[in-house]
Amino acid sequence: MRRYDLSFKEEVIRRYMSGETMASLSRETGVNENVLYRWKQKMVVTGSGDADREKLEMRKKIRELEMENEILKKAALILGRPG
Repeated sequence: MRRYDLSFKEEVIRRYMSGETMASLSRETGVNENVLYRWKQKMVVTGSGDADREKLEMRKKIRELEMENEILKKAALILGRPG
């Protein structure tokens, strides 16, 4: 099993928190997505806690809302209403 130093892990998770997806980070770094999620979980628990957790929750909510918006736009096109 390959070991990664703390600075590498922090950089990858910082990029995730800046909006990159785990899938793209996994492809780029060659680290399994599940491992990246474990790093994130560990850093949120040991990091600044509430601020990191809140930031992650907000980013998750933004992604969900963006997906809902795209679905609604596609539905409007299908139903013949301009979006």
